[in-house]
Amino acid sequence: MTITDLGLRPYPVGDSSIRRMALEARGLGYDSLVAVGVPPGDYYGVAVREGIIIAGMPAKDAAAKAKRAADGRLVMVRAGDNGFNRAMIGVRGVHLLCGIEYAHRHAFDHVIAKMAADNTVAVDISLAPLILRRGPARQKALDRYRDILMLSRKFSFPLTLSTHADSVLSMRSVREVSGLAATIGFDLDEIEQALAFAGSRHAGSTPVREVP
Repeated sequence: MTITDLGLRPYPVGDSSIRRMALEARGLGYDSLVAVGVPPGDYYGVAVREGIIIAGMPAKDAAAKAKRAADGRLVMVRAGDNGFNRAMIGVRGVHLLCGIEYAHRHAFDHVIAKMAADNTVAVDISLAPLILRRGPARQKALDRYRDILMLSRKFSFPLTLSTHADSVLSMRSVREVSGLAATIGFDLDEIEQALAFAGSRHAGSTPVREVP
């Protein structure tokens, strides 16, 4: 099983280089990373694959951008309203719906859940709100994630667990991620599947080049 953290935003968006983040990831127990805006490579034995986050545009434009994405990228679309999410789940080339914690509760319903299962599109559970927020804001994210987890159990669409870190200071070990996921209600098998999804979606994709 390949254990992957995804949605990382290295320098120049964040304040840590991809090399530094890969070195940190190796010590934290990861085999691979999906990072936004960097070419694929292998750093210190950690496979880095390129991800793209599509956000802030109408469904038609987002669908076109997803279809144009280069082979080998992990295509993530930021969740919107119910109609937008329903449209995106059905687009060939979309791998993952992210930012669900910011969407309205009814933006992801049982109809979209079934579509996600049929199309093997994952819903990302970003742990950043649980790491960075406190009080009601943190509780709101927990409640939203528990709703998604229940829908996943009912309809069998995949989930991912991620940190979306923009710095090594925001990265967390596999053990810490597992602990936070358990707080949401994930069991051990669900944690393992969520950490492995991004790696499995890249099986057979463009080989990752080793970076000296």
